[in-house]
Amino acid sequence: MRKNPASRPPGRVASDSRVSAAAKPGDQARVTVSVAVPPAEAFRIFTEEIELWWRRGPRYRNAPGEAGIIAIEPHVGGRVFESFVLNGAETVVQLGTVQVWQPGVCLAFEWRNSNFAPGERTEVEVRFEPSAGGTRVTVTHRGWSTLRADHPARHGLEAAAFIRMNGLWWGDLLGSLRLRCRGD
Repeated sequence: MRKNPASRPPGRVASDSRVSAAAKPGDQARVTVSVAVPPAEAFRIFTEEIELWWRRGPRYRNAPGEAGIIAIEPHVGGRVFESFVLNGAETVVQLGTVQVWQPGVCLAFEWRNSNFAPGERTEVEVRFEPSAGGTRVTVTHRGWSTLRADHPARHGLEAAAFIRMNGLWWGDLLGSLRLRCRGD
């Protein structure tokens, strides 16, 4: 019997295919966290303060060490990008493009790892739903089934293990978002 995702403790990972009927096994990871602010504020913090809560280091960013910023341009067609100086030159790495911009409701963007070939992409959808204590923020990262099984982004893992790793990665990030929403 499947557990109701709303009954999971905040920040827990669900690696399943419930977002859409068309989802293939091993295609997506879903992570939900509860934050103690209204949906509009959770959306604002997610998008405008992403630099303050998105973790640093090689597991989360392309920028070396503590260098650089990560940002989202606030409109459909806007970039999700990192900017940093490397060897004296400014470097901009575009991670994706905003596909949906509905403040307080939904943000969706195309996602491209730095090791993706031209034409390879996945999609990140972030939903902001009112809850008794504030907002339930759910990230669904889908489209992984379109990448070949030996793609470097998969780190040599089979589909289920890779999706679990991806969910844990987003869980770490959403834990940081929750702390930022608390003012930590």
